[in-house]
Amino acid sequence: MAGPPRPLCVPGVGRSPWAGNNGAPCARGRSHSSLGACPRAAAGPLGCEGGPAGDHTPARRIGSTVSENSTAPDSRAERDRTTPIPARDRGEPRFPGGPAADPAGSHHERRIRSFRPRRGRVTPGQGEALRRLWPQWGLDIDGLHRLDLGKLFGDPDLPVVLEIGFGMGEATARMAAADPGTGILAVDVHTPGQGNLLALAERDGLSNVRVANGDAIILLREMLTPASLAGLRVYFPDPWPKKRHHKRRLLQPEFVELAATRLRPGALLHCATDWEPYAEQMLEVLTASPSFDNTQPDGGYSPRPGFRPLTKFESQGLDKGHIVHDLIFRRNEA
Repeated sequence: MAGPPRPLCVPGVGRSPWAGNNGAPCARGRSHSSLGACPRAAAGPLGCEGGPAGDHTPARRIGSTVSENSTAPDSRAERDRTTPIPARDRGEPRFPGGPAADPAGSHHERRIRSFRPRRGRVTPGQGEALRRLWPQWGLDIDGLHRLDLGKLFGDPDLPVVLEIGFGMGEATARMAAADPGTGILAVDVHTPGQGNLLALAERDGLSNVRVANGDAIILLREMLTPASLAGLRVYFPDPWPKKRHHKRRLLQPEFVELAATRLRPGALLHCATDWEPYAEQMLEVLTASPSFDNTQPDGGYSPRPGFRPLTKFESQGLDKGHIVHDLIFRRNEA
């Protein structure tokens, strides 16, 4: 016949993950009666965590399992799981000589950001490109100095277009290859994408690509000089679909007017999105700006121009029935 049910430990919070009794938690992190031993100790020869009755010796945790009788790792695999990985200091780059973790640091005021840092898994090839090519073609946006774009690209007469957000860089590399007479300063915080674009630029012999790491707002406001850009491209920015997050969208009136100060007259501001409500907001904000004129006579959206490649992401969206809107506005003389 089965004996009476074993009393259960009750959840609690205590001084230590495995303290003694008297109300502090046992090896399961549970708090027991202040009368003494764990109530499970009276139900059999084993205590709360498999030891003698009333014994609250801490058990060693390996991953999500509990080992009851060992104080040292049993195998190399267990040692790997239990050996802590040294943490990097805040601001320390993942790749020595590569992009900084937080290039602007505390140099500038905290504000609502339109992006989320996406570090992700970096492949060996991407990591090697970051280590070797970043010192030559990479730029950390620290906001501490003005950029000389002619010096950055090695040609003072080269027109430079700023691209904000380039993903994995395939479209950027294709645009750079199709127009070698234009420099592309590509900004993103996606570390795998930064490495991938650098690798593509080296593979295809693209000398007109530079990769910037950090906040594009700081780049525009603190590091670029007035009328220094021949164009600005913002393709498929984060739509922040929830209403409470709309304040995080990049295309706001303040951003548009800041961009206008860095674009020379006649420069194009080209945006694209597959999120219909965001496209409507973009059109409203750009139309209301006195610094830009819509290139479409009807004041609406533009067809996708031939120089903007159809990306894999965009193709997948079109297959799902998404509608992609392009908006092309020209900087006027105002």
